[in-house]
Amino acid sequence: MVKMNKPFISLCPEITRAHALTLMDWLEDERVTRYLSDSDDVSRTIEQAIERTRAPILTHLFNRDGRFFMAFDRHDTPVGFVRLIKTGANCEMVLAIGNRGEWGRNLGARTIREGMKLAFLDMRAKTLVAKIHPDNTRSLNAFLRSGFQLESETPALKSFAMTAGRYLQLLREGALGDSTGIYITEIDKARLESLIVLEEGPAVVELEHELERALVVTPQQVARNVVTMNSRALLRLDDEEIEVALVYPEDANASAGKHSVCSDIGAAILGYQEGDVIDWRVADRTRRIEIRKVLYQPEAAGDFHL
Repeated sequence: MVKMNKPFISLCPEITRAHALTLMDWLEDERVTRYLSDSDDVSRTIEQAIERTRAPILTHLFNRDGRFFMAFDRHDTPVGFVRLIKTGANCEMVLAIGNRGEWGRNLGARTIREGMKLAFLDMRAKTLVAKIHPDNTRSLNAFLRSGFQLESETPALKSFAMTAGRYLQLLREGALGDSTGIYITEIDKARLESLIVLEEGPAVVELEHELERALVVTPQQVARNVVTMNSRALLRLDDEEIEVALVYPEDANASAGKHSVCSDIGAAILGYQEGDVIDWRVADRTRRIEIRKVLYQPEAAGDFHL
């Protein structure tokens, strides 16, 4: 069975000069900025950043009041941005789909879900807040569809909130629009939960997200065609076929095809089964990964000690 997240959005923290110029274009469009309370400030900040430095990478200038991410589609084209502003245990999300040609494709809801992943699993926010103009129906609907609840409202502003507990509950119930049906054994899950406490990086955030939403089964129950830890699988990576082994970080050797579960490819394939196709960010670009065949699975082989 083929499972894919549609539409696909990835959030990237690196902001180049070219990205900044794209943002400037978006912020000059009144229909994009109409409901952005801080659009004038953002626009001025970007303008000053571009004027002040000739550097090709401007990330540090965008992260002064929070964390800033460009939103990219499946083709690595920038379509919007997200700001996450942490105050104490809470975090506020501000986002816009700047490319008006992409409006109506549900990219806003997808971008919100990627923002939630970062706010809760990376920044460890207890509550995520979104403040939205009452006339901004597109944004209101996107946050409601993503599980946010109305907390307070005035004639000028509706305040929505999502708690970390509710987020994890919705994730486990498969209510956040992710493709369901990835499987992990009880033993693998216990080991990986211990591991992610010690590791960090974007792939580890993705790994924790996958662990939270996976269906947990006993080693004896897991289907033979599922990629479990220490499995070997034949993948199609875009147009290239590669054979990989999914291993723990201490056994990793990418040049020998042994990919750590904390790497982009490793986190991507855990729990999927033969025939599944996923879009995933690998080494700063989006790749299409198909699980062609599980060549070896410890559980199927009776190697439960691995």
